[in-house]
Amino acid sequence: MFDILYYKYLGPSLQCAIFNNLLCNYHCLLGISTCILCACIRTTVYCDDHNLDSVPPLPKGTTHVYLRFNKISKINKNDFSYLNKLQKIDLTSNIVSEIDEDAFRGLEQLNELSLLDNRIRQLPELPNSLNFLDVSKNRLGRKGIKQEAFKDLKDLRILYLNENSLDHIPIPLPDSLQALHLQDNNIQEMHEDTFCNTKDFSYVRRSLEDIRLDGNPINLSRTPQAFVCLPRIPVGRLV
Repeated sequence: MFDILYYKYLGPSLQCAIFNNLLCNYHCLLGISTCILCACIRTTVYCDDHNLDSVPPLPKGTTHVYLRFNKISKINKNDFSYLNKLQKIDLTSNIVSEIDEDAFRGLEQLNELSLLDNRIRQLPELPNSLNFLDVSKNRLGRKGIKQEAFKDLKDLRILYLNENSLDHIPIPLPDSLQALHLQDNNIQEMHEDTFCNTKDFSYVRRSLEDIRLDGNPINLSRTPQAFVCLPRIPVGRLV
């Protein structure tokens, strides 16, 4: 049995180690109870359509978690912080309006994050490990994406930001990007260096083949030099 009297005489580092171990065991026990409510298959947890209003405790070994079609309104900094093996989070179709700035910090193996169809007004800090990010159908508007938010995401291949009332294309975008969906926003203009390097005419973005700008007021024919480095012209209005 844990001796609380002995604990208080230990040094701070040992106290911290013991506390973290107890916290881990606590999360493990709660994670098991979640698997009674939801479906746990190996390291994947399916908690879709369970009328949840918050992220439930998850088994520590969880790698994939599906929390779609619930009523989760906020993502707290401790909801996923103890899940160091987490690779995918899917929060599609909740009512998330607030995410703590460091809610995904430290998730070094997270490569897929879906926040589709929520009420998010501000993107938090994103882990550099992401290769898929879907924030479509939210409320990011003019100020919801921080400056250079995607710059250090060197493995990011898919970025979906459609239906967010955006009035600009968030730059810079990593060279790894293959698909960028920005349709049905309020983007009215772009610069010649949005995708290309105007100082280096030999620069080519071979990977970025899928750009969607349809449903925006922008006229793509006004900036033809903005696409010279791309393998194909973006989908959008040309007249």
